[in-house]
Amino acid sequence: MAGYLAVVRLLGESAVCGPSSGCETVAASEYSVVLGIPVAVWGVAFSAAVAGCALAGWRRADRRALLLGYGLLLLGALAVAYLTYLELFVIHAICAWCVSYAITVVASLVVAGLSLRRS
Repeated sequence: MAGYLAVVRLLGESAVCGPSSGCETVAASEYSVVLGIPVAVWGVAFSAAVAGCALAGWRRADRRALLLGYGLLLLGALAVAYLTYLELFVIHAICAWCVSYAITVVASLVVAGLSLRRS
């Protein structure tokens, strides 16, 4: 999801968002860029880092990699919570892609927590 939004943003196009225009409104907001980099690109980097931690934890049976991934997911959950707040109460538009990504971050946090508990 973040990859799709990043590519669309970098190509200067609009995300396909169905009948609503929420994605376009969110993408055009001042909050769609952090430190000069589109939020979607940050999402791709975040997802790659979490996937790398998960892979390292699985292949090496290294609990530290799982802990790092869990820590990243905690920060990611806070970030998507803040971005969702901005969508609801500041931008007044909902991006279905963004909400879907936020759900996957929170679900990944739960799975990572369960994995840590079992290891």
